[in-house]
Amino acid sequence: MDAIVAWWESLGPWQAPARVVLIVVLAVLIRLALQFAINRTVRSIVSGVKRKQGVTDTQALMATPLAAVRVVQRTRTLGGVLSSVVTTVVVIVAALLIITTIAPDAAGAFSLITAAIGAGLGFGAQNIVKDVLNGLFMVIEDQLGVGDVVDLGPATGVVEAVGIRITDIRDVNGTLWHVRNGEIVRVGNLSQGWARAIIDLAVPYDTDIDAVEALILQTAVSMSQESKWKRLIMERPEVWGIESISAEAIVVRLVVKTRTSAKDDVARELRLRLKRALDEEGIRLPALNSIVLSGFEGAGSIRGARPPRTGQLPVTRPKPQTPKDPS
Repeated sequence: MDAIVAWWESLGPWQAPARVVLIVVLAVLIRLALQFAINRTVRSIVSGVKRKQGVTDTQALMATPLAAVRVVQRTRTLGGVLSSVVTTVVVIVAALLIITTIAPDAAGAFSLITAAIGAGLGFGAQNIVKDVLNGLFMVIEDQLGVGDVVDLGPATGVVEAVGIRITDIRDVNGTLWHVRNGEIVRVGNLSQGWARAIIDLAVPYDTDIDAVEALILQTAVSMSQESKWKRLIMERPEVWGIESISAEAIVVRLVVKTRTSAKDDVARELRLRLKRALDEEGIRLPALNSIVLSGFEGAGSIRGARPPRTGQLPVTRPKPQTPKDPS
């Protein structure tokens, strides 16, 4: 120990630079150690959930009970937020220690620095504080998680990362949106709980509605009983009846309660099967003709609809009246 103290004193004027290097090295090591602990905890929780559900990958986990899926998503989200918080805290503490090492007399000026920071937070950094607080509350309240499909208003897509200031959303076109947490005033989470596939099917006006509804329900129920779709469809499909009626068609609504991740797949498969079932019964979808008249001048026939012909109206002028003779 005495040898270490003697070596340190022998550095002389190089003690300050050496102390700065030591602070940086310790900050990096602490950051790596805390990041390793966070990642290991997250992996441990995720692996435990997968092992309990008897699956090996995250995609297979989507077919397990919803509570297990939410545990994994929330754990990964909290892990990302904690990593951001740890990095920010370590950097700030290291920066303050370096400042006191380079300028020891600056310790007495910390009160002024604190006042300046308070003023900055009160005026210039309000948005940053709002972003951080909103992000923390969204994660703590489980409003969204990594992997969720959400509608945040400015962007809609899959959550790829949740930070203390920014939430990253990947939309269906592949665009990565960086949304400030403070700008999020509502969260529509399409991945929590369950979803409902709604299919509106138009049939000709003179079709036997009872027979059509029975056919639609039979097709949907038959699909829900297959092993591939049974784990994705949560309840028996229902026909809600006539949704709308017009002179050309009657629209019948079919609803199916599904897992959130399987809504689109179930809807696409149902549409295909319903189309085939209607073809087998000889039921054809009605041809809806739309008539659009853009004006009389130069208008022509549109799908058999011909606008009325018009011509120029003759201009009539009143005949001049001759003054009457007063006598």
